[in-house]
Amino acid sequence: MLNRFIRRAPENFLSRDQIQEVRAGRRGFLSGAVAAAASAMVIGRAMAADDPEIINLPAHSKGLGQPVAARGYGLPSEWEKNLQRRESPGLTRVSQSSVSFCPLQGLFGIITPSGLHFERHHQGWWDIDPSKHRLMVNGSDDTMLKRPMVFNMDELMRLPSVSRMHFIECGANTGMEWGNVAVPTVQYTHGMLSCSEFTGVPLRTILELCGADFKRAKFVLAEGADGSGMTRTIPMSMVMDGQVLVAYGQNGEMLRPENGYPLRLIVPGVQGVSWVKYLRRIELGDMPYATKDESIHYMDLMPDGLHRQYTSIQEVKSVITSPSGGQVLLEKGVHNLTGLAWSGRGKIRRVDVSVDGGRNWKPARLEGPVLSKCLTRFNSDFVWDGKPAFFQSRAVDETGHVQPTYGELRKVRASRSIYHNNAIQSWALEENGEVKNVQI
Repeated sequence: MLNRFIRRAPENFLSRDQIQEVRAGRRGFLSGAVAAAASAMVIGRAMAADDPEIINLPAHSKGLGQPVAARGYGLPSEWEKNLQRRESPGLTRVSQSSVSFCPLQGLFGIITPSGLHFERHHQGWWDIDPSKHRLMVNGSDDTMLKRPMVFNMDELMRLPSVSRMHFIECGANTGMEWGNVAVPTVQYTHGMLSCSEFTGVPLRTILELCGADFKRAKFVLAEGADGSGMTRTIPMSMVMDGQVLVAYGQNGEMLRPENGYPLRLIVPGVQGVSWVKYLRRIELGDMPYATKDESIHYMDLMPDGLHRQYTSIQEVKSVITSPSGGQVLLEKGVHNLTGLAWSGRGKIRRVDVSVDGGRNWKPARLEGPVLSKCLTRFNSDFVWDGKPAFFQSRAVDETGHVQPTYGELRKVRASRSIYHNNAIQSWALEENGEVKNVQI
């Protein structure tokens, strides 16, 4: 989208050579790429009487447009084709076990378009025939539930459904930033994050149909149908309140194949790996299962060298998405700082923003709706006088948890971890208008 005041971030025009620079940890090329792009922009606006775009009627004002339903499924404008989810260069050895990052810098509101939803796959994605997909429910022994059952998709979709809006965040989101600044833009620092309206059946409803013994069953094992054998332990306490869904719908339509079609688990507030895609089995047990992705992976390395296990909740977090890294402010004057805040513990209560690196803070405007375990959009006015500035946001959730600084977080977690980095993000605005990723 054309914006005369902010130049887009350079992820939209990275060359193959520049990708190699990112792999090598060198980001000096960004200054040249952004400066060249900015110089190509005409800054300033002519008077309307002299503007040919005003006085000369364009073709679309004088003729017939495309016919109705020319596209059976609507697509974005040709002018928006560069807004894409993108794989991080060199993150994994094979793309079937990798991540694509959501372009947070170009989105509005809180809902992520399904086609831009971030991806995390452990064995690649599949487009599964829904008529052949099954969900099996069983117990770790014969006393866990009265009726082990198998459901097909038609049977599941006949059950009473609910629709809810929730964020999903990979536990490794912002993980590359633990040690120091690693990537240039918000798409790569925070882009393992998305938010959708999900539709499905509460898992508790399905377990009740199976006659589950909720006193004996303390945990649920969720198993996916892809080749990675993804299995995750979910505490029964999360199931009992009705929040955990067996979902088939996303943003008003069926799930996309990259997001688990035809069936996935929704576990609000919990790291994305527990939202098992291609869900095919639920098992009830009386203890955690310690599967490979919770006993080897997705653990937190602590300062004493030990690993912290079963840390699933995504703590309170926020980020300014615009202006953000790689963008360029083209004019002085009033700008809008906008971003997202979220917490796996409930609603966002407040977001404060700073333009001087945390010396002074002021409340941002929270835009509705403000929902539990859902993204919240915030905005704040900023008047740029041409001098350097440092943008930060700090979120507080309804439980009183406050987003920490990197200094505060590293006192507890050190700097060699991967998962659950919810530290305050800083963007440095330079005198030439360039915005860069920094840590304060």
